[in-house]
Amino acid sequence: MRGRLLPPPAWWPLPACALLGLAAGGAYGVLKAPEYAATSYVVAVPDDTTEPATALGFAQAYARIATSSATLAYAQPRAGLDARTLRTQVRAETSPESPMIAITGTSKSPAQAADIANAVADALSLSSNQAAKNTGVQLLLFNQAVAPTDPASPSAPISGAVGMCAGGLVGGLWLLTRPAGRRRAGDAGDPVGAAPSRLDREPAGEAPEVYVTSLPAQGEGADSVAGAVKEKEPAR
Repeated sequence: MRGRLLPPPAWWPLPACALLGLAAGGAYGVLKAPEYAATSYVVAVPDDTTEPATALGFAQAYARIATSSATLAYAQPRAGLDARTLRTQVRAETSPESPMIAITGTSKSPAQAADIANAVADALSLSSNQAAKNTGVQLLLFNQAVAPTDPASPSAPISGAVGMCAGGLVGGLWLLTRPAGRRRAGDAGDPVGAAPSRLDREPAGEAPEVYVTSLPAQGEGADSVAGAVKEKEPAR
C-alpha cells in the first residue's frame, strides 16, 4: 500500500513568499537600467545689511522654487531637455540649519546627470540674484556637480534582499490574517464534519431495538389502519 502524502506545514506561505520576493527583486535589479545622480550646491549669502538668519530663510524659499516652471525654463537649454522631463529628473533639498541648497540631477547617463544639476543651479542663481538688491541675499555656486562613476540605483543583490524582506512580510501578514482552517479528515478517510451513525451511538453490549408495525387484515377499514399497534420485539 502506498503511503499517504503528508500535507504541507501551516507556515508554508512564509518561505514561499520570501523566495518569490527574492526572485522578483533580483530580476528587477538585473533588468532595470542603472540610474546616476550628480549634485551641485549653492549657498545663500547675506550682504552687509542683512542678518544671517534672513539668508537661512531665503535658502528655504529658493529651494522650493528650484523646480518651478520659471527656473526650469532658464535651465532647459543647457540641460538639453524640455521642462516637463527636466522636472522629473531634478530635486532640491536644504537643511534648516544651513543656508545651502543641494540640487541633484538624475539620469541614465552620468554626464547628463551632472549637466542637469549644474543647469538648474545656474538658473536658480541667475533668477534669484536679479532680486538681490531687494532681498539682501544672493546665491553663489558653492560646488559644481561632476559626472558620477557609480550608479545611485540599487544593485541586483540589494534589490533581491529588499524583495525577499517584502515577500516575507507579505507571507507573515497572510498567516496572521487567514481564516481558521477546517478540521482535517481522519486517517480512516471519514468526511469532515460527518455525523456518527446510530450504531456508533449505541452503548457496547446492548442490541438495538427493532419496532414492527402490524398491518391490517384485508377488508378492514381506515379506522383499523389508523389504530395499528406497534409491537416491540427484541432483536435476536
